[in-house]
Order: sequence, then C-alpha cells, then structure tokens
Amino acid sequence: MILWNVILVFLMLLMPPVLGWGKEGHYATCKIAEEYLSEDALFAVKQLLPDSAQGDLAAVCSWPDEVRHNYHYRWSSPLHYVDTPDFKCNYEYCMFIVFYIFRQLKGHELHKYLKCVIFLIGDCHDPSGHKDRCVTGAIYNYTMQLKSAYADNLTEALMFLSHFVGDVHQPLHVGFIGDLGGNSIIVRWYRRKTNLHHVWDNMIIESAMKTFYNSDLSIMIQSIQKNITDNWSNDVSSWEHCPHNYTACPEGYASESVSLACKYAYRNATPGTTLEDEYFLSRLPIVEKRLAQGGVRLAATLNRIFVPQTAIAEA
Repeated sequence: MILWNVILVFLMLLMPPVLGWGKEGHYATCKIAEEYLSEDALFAVKQLLPDSAQGDLAAVCSWPDEVRHNYHYRWSSPLHYVDTPDFKCNYEYCMFIVFYIFRQLKGHELHKYLKCVIFLIGDCHDPSGHKDRCVTGAIYNYTMQLKSAYADNLTEALMFLSHFVGDVHQPLHVGFIGDLGGNSIIVRWYRRKTNLHHVWDNMIIESAMKTFYNSDLSIMIQSIQKNITDNWSNDVSSWEHCPHNYTACPEGYASESVSLACKYAYRNATPGTTLEDEYFLSRLPIVEKRLAQGGVRLAATLNRIFVPQTAIAEA
C-alpha cells in the first residue's frame, strides 16, 4: 500500500492542467442543447442562470474552466476528465480487483497464509485514489443535486453539469493515464508545436472555423444543427436515451469517447508527429458529431431533471 500511495502522489504531481473542449467547443455544446430543452427545463435553467448570462446557458458553459485554478475551486480539477488504463480502450466506472497478499510466518515455519483483500476501485478516481472524483462521477453528483434541489448553490451545479457533459464527449478526456489524456504527447499542428490533447480541445475546432466557417462560430454551430436535423435525425432518440430510466448515464458517453480516442485521436499521432490535412479532415467529422451528441444529451439530461412534478406523479 505504501508503494501504491507513493505512485499516486507522484502521478498527481505530474498531472498537467487539463481543459475540456476549448471555449468554442463548450459554447457550441450548450448552444445546441438550448434548442432541445423542454419548456419546463428551459424555464428552470433560466431561473438558475446568473444575471451575467442574460438567459443564455452557452454564455457560462466555460465557467468551470475559468475558475478551476482559483484557490477556492482547485478541488474541481480532477472532475474534468477520467484516465483509463493504457490501450484498454474501454471504460469501467468501477471494478473488483483482488489482491492476494502472502505473508511468511515467523521462524522457519514453511506455512504461508493467503489473505484476500478486495478493493472496490475503477477508472473513476482522482490522482489520490479517491473514488467517484472524475468527470462521470461529477455528472452523477450534479445531476442528483439539481434533481433533488438539495445543494448550497444550484446555479453552480447547473454550470458544472453543463460543462462536464461537454467534457466527457471529448475523446481525450477519457484517454490513457500513461500519457495523461494526450497531454504528454508533443506534436505539431501544421507548424505549431503543441500537445495532442490541445489539438482535440481547441485546434481542430479553430482550424475548422478558419477553413470552412469564415472564422464564425455561429456558422459552425448552424452547420452542426443542420447535420442533426438532416443526417443524424434517426440517431437523436438513441443519443437521448438512458437505460433503466436513469436521469444521467455518462458511462456510455465515456465508453464512446475512449473508443474514439483509440480509433482516431491516438492513431498516427505519436510523439514528434506533424499533424496536417489528412489528420484534420478525417478527425473533424468526429469532433463535430461529438459536439452534437454532447448538446443533445445535455438537453435530454436537463429535461429529465426538470420534469414537471405532475408528470412524475402520473408516472
């Protein structure tokens, strides 16, 4: 256990800042969500938004990134992501691991005994090993706070939830622990030196805006909304669905993300690689679809949270 604790502390010290989608990505996710909110959910959201948002959820969706380095919010840093075992390419919220501990008895006795210690651990924990402190755990937590209306600050709960639903759809926010979700993979994005995580947070979106959308985020959002209506309309109901009538179901979103990380983000992006048109043009559709799914699913989650009490009674 001593060695395990030392390793965890060491990883925590090495952990670099990890942002979610950049400001544009979070704005897009929440703007898309606004179009799918029910009347009741939209009313509740507007009631909870701070005055500075002027009724626009998208205006505050990057707030958790803006405050995470503030002394009072440093505790929130591990909630933006979840690291998974290297090359496993799937996500498990928790799992049983059995440790067999052999102990030699005193003297020259040859007897050994086996102690079976079962720890409930999994992918959702912070660098210190505290379980449930990851992006999927945070989504469950803030969903529960909003649904029960039992929280010190429901406005912050709304802003955290809206942000983290976006984060879990960024594939490298469910990346490998060995490279810290791509943060330690240094690459070039065309001529600019950066890391792979930043490519997926910001640079694919920024390059898309410049290349295809006249540097106008609103045009990019309209294009994604048109794809939802025209090309992905048959998928929307499955995106919105949560099994077992759960209010939130982020494990599925995380599983999708790590699968996409393996298939697209990490592939052909080894340290020192220069990523150019081939990588950009083949990954952009993935990014745009994840923004769409994040928006639709955020709205669906908020719709389930703010379902009218009469509807609950009838159910």
